[in-house]
Amino acid sequence: MEGKKKQQPTNSFVAGAIALLFLIIGYEAALFMHRAAVLRLAANRDRPDTVYVMVPSLTETDSSLSLRMTKEKLRTTKNERKTTKNERKTTEDERRMTEEGTVIRKEAPREEAVVEVREKAAPRKVENFRFNPNTVSVEDLCRLGFSRKQAQAIENYRLKGGRFPRKKDFAKSFVVADSVYARLEPYIDIPLIDLNRADSVELLALPGIGPYFSGKIVRYREKIKGYTSVDQLLEIYRFDQEKLDGIRDLVTVSP
Repeated sequence: MEGKKKQQPTNSFVAGAIALLFLIIGYEAALFMHRAAVLRLAANRDRPDTVYVMVPSLTETDSSLSLRMTKEKLRTTKNERKTTKNERKTTEDERRMTEEGTVIRKEAPREEAVVEVREKAAPRKVENFRFNPNTVSVEDLCRLGFSRKQAQAIENYRLKGGRFPRKKDFAKSFVVADSVYARLEPYIDIPLIDLNRADSVELLALPGIGPYFSGKIVRYREKIKGYTSVDQLLEIYRFDQEKLDGIRDLVTVSP
């Protein structure tokens, strides 16, 4: 019996393979174009359009100020886009403006999408410093290594009433990666809440302490002329040991 004949691929199989090949090529081309666009935007970051704001000298008269401010309008420094040698020199106009007053260099406003791409492409300088995750600003969160979107997510969480009573609560945030938390953990500084100084709003940050008990704590403090021990919270009606154990490491009592 003769050997079995080799099966030839069907036309549909060949067409599907060719389509898949073109799909892969198109995907790679799209990635290449995207990377090229990102690199282009990142390259332009070093040479942004710039406007100069003229702050006049205090010794100028109002008439001379008005005349000069009419002549000296905000301009785009096209000279910065020339050779490196020319970039290091100060143009005659800039030198004259410097002698007459103070020149403030400001980057022109950019589209939000462009800013986002540049922030992702540009190397980020990460800093480490002590911070309270309940009060740190969005700008400082970016300095700590978070993206603008991540920092804004933390800010939105706080604006909705969210708090981080403990360090581990900050680690549970979906925008805080384990590696980032491991780096920042020694710098997290969440101050204890002083039962003799905190108002009812501050006490709401404590887990398990709602409006009812926050008001009770303040009123009982006024009644006894100040707490001398955290355990005195047990003297408040319906304030049990379990609730006290849940906040013991978060509160203190000043003299």
